[in-house]
Amino acid sequence: MDRVDPAAPCRSASWGVSIAIVALLAAGLALSLAAFYPGYMSVDAQWVYKATLGALGDWQSPVMSVLWHVIDPIAPGSMSMFLLMLLLYWGAFALVAFTVARTAGWLGVVTMLLAFTPPAFFFVGLIWRDILFADVWLFAAALTYAAASRPAAVRWPAQTTAMLLVALGVLLRPNAIIAAPLLATYVMWPTAFYWKRVAAILIPGIFAGYALVHAVYYTVLNAERSNPLHSVFVFDLGGISYYSGVNEFPVTFTPEQTAMMFTSQCYNPDRWDYYWHIAPCDFVMQRLERKDDTIFGTPRLVEAWRNAVLSNPLAYLKHRASVMRAFLSRDVLLIPVLDLDEPSRQIHAQNPLFMAMVAVQNVLQPLWLLSLGVWLAIAIVICALAWPLRTTPSGAFVLGVSGSGIVYVLTFFPFGVAADFRYGYWCVLASLTGAVVVLAGRHQAKY
Repeated sequence: MDRVDPAAPCRSASWGVSIAIVALLAAGLALSLAAFYPGYMSVDAQWVYKATLGALGDWQSPVMSVLWHVIDPIAPGSMSMFLLMLLLYWGAFALVAFTVARTAGWLGVVTMLLAFTPPAFFFVGLIWRDILFADVWLFAAALTYAAASRPAAVRWPAQTTAMLLVALGVLLRPNAIIAAPLLATYVMWPTAFYWKRVAAILIPGIFAGYALVHAVYYTVLNAERSNPLHSVFVFDLGGISYYSGVNEFPVTFTPEQTAMMFTSQCYNPDRWDYYWHIAPCDFVMQRLERKDDTIFGTPRLVEAWRNAVLSNPLAYLKHRASVMRAFLSRDVLLIPVLDLDEPSRQIHAQNPLFMAMVAVQNVLQPLWLLSLGVWLAIAIVICALAWPLRTTPSGAFVLGVSGSGIVYVLTFFPFGVAADFRYGYWCVLASLTGAVVVLAGRHQAKY
């Protein structure tokens, strides 16, 4: 870890700015509670919560189930997780706000205002592991940034806590393994960014993350193996079949079913669900999971995927490019509202604040503000602006945090199975905070 001069000045924000930040923090918490109470439970979250009462599985993160079980007595049901996510989200923005306010008070206020922007705020009350993951990593980054210029007695516990939160993020979202070394590098060395440090821990960090997931999931928690990675293989086999005109699945379908495989009736780059449970092509998973000849979750599916990729690399790349194009477009799933007419959703459907957000979402979606492609581009620009500041705490924050957001989004090129905005939420939060931090760094360099 970098050594910081304990005698270095550490200014505080003015009283007026501090009061403004606290007022915006209180307003944010109040508005979040009013708009999302008691937390918007996604279908995935309902499954995770049920797992707290029974056997754990790895289709969703078993660690989230365990965490939920621990905090559930505080406010049983969705409310406990909702409160935790709010504390992480608003606490992280407040930490960054107070830190940048030491350089320029107005930046502290701007930071808190950015937390209210639609791409960030619209998801603050949606209970999904992807949102929790982003909140956890944002708090880890903010805690590190706030403590970077503090004495060792404060800095080291903060960095240790942040590193544990980075590990928790990996356990919530295993595909974050590739982006985690970049964020971990920042946590360990928060005052300057050097590529040699990233290179030194990249490969060991990826292996450590992989080992961590397997040790915690299957040894400590004894989670049932559901083979979630095989959903990627099914999606890829469907995509390769579509682009190559040859059925690449290791099974034979009826002539009518095979013909559908080569049309948009079956193949949709938006999501793999069309092969899973959406008619008319749910016959694919029905066959792969047939009791007397199960293929999903077995080496036969892995071998079929490997052979298909090696024999049709162009079709594979076309498929993956189509998936990524859909993922980065403006036509992605945002707040899931198709089931608002169900009885369990009436508390939200009758909430004027929640419905106002849905209305604003519908207005903004065609404008690309809620497109992950735009936020990926913003993150890249922010990192470019931060490069001259890489030997400062501000530059280290942006390159480590926003940089990990870029890498995380790019991991969905090989692993993406659905075009949902939530999957790139970490990049949005990393970009928003990175923007104010790079402004703080450039302001400090100027004055």
